[in-house]
Amino acid sequence: MDRKNFLRKSFLGTSMFVASAAMGKVLVNGIDELKALDATPLPDITGFNHIPNTNSKIMDNTVLHKAATRGQANHGWLNSHHSFSFANYYNPERMHFGVLRVLNDDVVAPGMGFGTHPHDNMEIISIPLSGDLEHKDSMGNIATIRHGDIQVMSAGTGIQHSEYNRNKDAEVKFLQIWVFPNKKNVTPRYDQITLDVKDRHNTLQQILSPSANDAGVWVHQDAWFHLGAFDKEHAVDYTIKKTGNGLYAFILKGDFNIAGTEVNSRDGFGIWEVTTVPIKALSQDAEILLMEVPMSMNA
Repeated sequence: MDRKNFLRKSFLGTSMFVASAAMGKVLVNGIDELKALDATPLPDITGFNHIPNTNSKIMDNTVLHKAATRGQANHGWLNSHHSFSFANYYNPERMHFGVLRVLNDDVVAPGMGFGTHPHDNMEIISIPLSGDLEHKDSMGNIATIRHGDIQVMSAGTGIQHSEYNRNKDAEVKFLQIWVFPNKKNVTPRYDQITLDVKDRHNTLQQILSPSANDAGVWVHQDAWFHLGAFDKEHAVDYTIKKTGNGLYAFILKGDFNIAGTEVNSRDGFGIWEVTTVPIKALSQDAEILLMEVPMSMNA
């Protein structure tokens, strides 16, 4: 595929956000906002929207996002690193990887959090890494997610929710991931599951798929997510499940070699136009998140 075909603007999508201390005093921030990027929206989104380094030895069908190149917003109560453009961090070369639009690595201070704010037409996945994150939404759901849990919301026609750190003496660390859906204006829904983290030792544990009958949570998109925790030198091959999909890996801990490229903690690595992806842990207790997503809305 021609590189120029990848240089696309993101689909439009907006949502506002407020921050509150234990749901108390409200401060409007605009932190959780996707702003209009072009007056004429494109009919499709394709590719990874990243201008590759022509001097790079990385293959033409891969993109590497080093941890230090991510956007960062430190609001005191929230320290967030953005793999893709988000809120006040705007990089036209870092808009999305296929339908993967947002990958935020968030740390929330004790007793603080995201006050009630709306979303629509987005699949929103939260993966807690440590601490206790409490969720409340306009459908009446009240729940707490912790390490080992996976949370998903289909925003659909519209939903309001809040999330905050219920602990007064410990941070919450979690990944916030947004995926464009393949169906618009669906009925909003919420789900969460608890997985046994031991089941991902030296293997890939599926945590998300398009089917409610498959392992993990499900979304309105032909996407599959997996988590893995590996001993040093352990290797696996990931097989792409649907033609036209790509794979974006986010390194949670340690070092890996993915398809010949060495990646380190908090790096992101995308690859497409392949059928299998070889993955090898280069350090002990290395952890990885794999996100297989369509590279086009019409895939």
